[in-house]
Amino acid sequence: MASEEKASGILLFFCFFLFLLCLLFLPSYFLLLSYLPLEYQMDNKQRGLALIFNQEHFDLKLKLNQRRGTAKDKASLTERFQELGFKVKAYDDIKKKKMLCILRKAAEANHTDADCFVCVFMSHGDDGHVFARDNTVDIKEITALFKGNRCRSLVGKPKIFIFQACRGKVHENAVTPLARGDSEMSSEVVEEAAILCTPPAGEDFLMCYCVSEGFVSFRNTSNGSFYIQDLCETLQEQASTLEFTELLTLVNLKVSRRCAANNKQMPCFTSMLTKKLYFKPKKERSMTWSNIYSFCLLPKRCQNQ
Repeated sequence: MASEEKASGILLFFCFFLFLLCLLFLPSYFLLLSYLPLEYQMDNKQRGLALIFNQEHFDLKLKLNQRRGTAKDKASLTERFQELGFKVKAYDDIKKKKMLCILRKAAEANHTDADCFVCVFMSHGDDGHVFARDNTVDIKEITALFKGNRCRSLVGKPKIFIFQACRGKVHENAVTPLARGDSEMSSEVVEEAAILCTPPAGEDFLMCYCVSEGFVSFRNTSNGSFYIQDLCETLQEQASTLEFTELLTLVNLKVSRRCAANNKQMPCFTSMLTKKLYFKPKKERSMTWSNIYSFCLLPKRCQNQ
């Protein structure tokens, strides 16, 4: 009986000790959480690099159709990203070796002064790959280049990948067809080739797909793809005010209301972001005395470059 009372006393003391620890450390823990930033830091010197890979033509051996209308998508994306402050580099119909070389150089570059990184692929796709002009490129191989162990200067920064290519060969039937804008299109609306779902890429990655897994997307041969055009329109209207994943949700809604041959398209995105992401306009940086001093000491040949 005495041993039971002793054990009960020890247990009571232990519980009381834990209670005291909670009283001491929980307020500090919640105070620490309150000071953690809820938004990504987007006030660096540069917005960042935006790569656009636009594949319209393919080698005959691949037996892939020409992606007519994709030039319109490239022009729209270039304009929107430049408006957001990105340094845009767009490439047309490049081969796998060159594509990987460009991606490796981008991953090895110094992004310390950048807010984030964006990479867009507009092509055909198949089973977790996108097509370059001459061959397939593994999406996991692409995203692996920008993970923290290989691209230190983008650690903790948003890495946005956008894929305009289908992810399957199944149509999603429209319950209530709403042909927003499509009824006025005199040009052909075509399906894209397939691209399947890939696993999450890692922390601070955002993977945006023009269509849900197992379904096809549509591209107008004159006006561009449903997804890219709605994305660009929404970026133009609300990029500076709407949180980016909320903006993507709005794009999902817009695309889902479109219809082609009584079939609808449903985009999706996979977010591994750890904070809220806003593309607010950058404030003009004031000229500090240190900047003026550095500029005055800069050699003439550098100033004129």
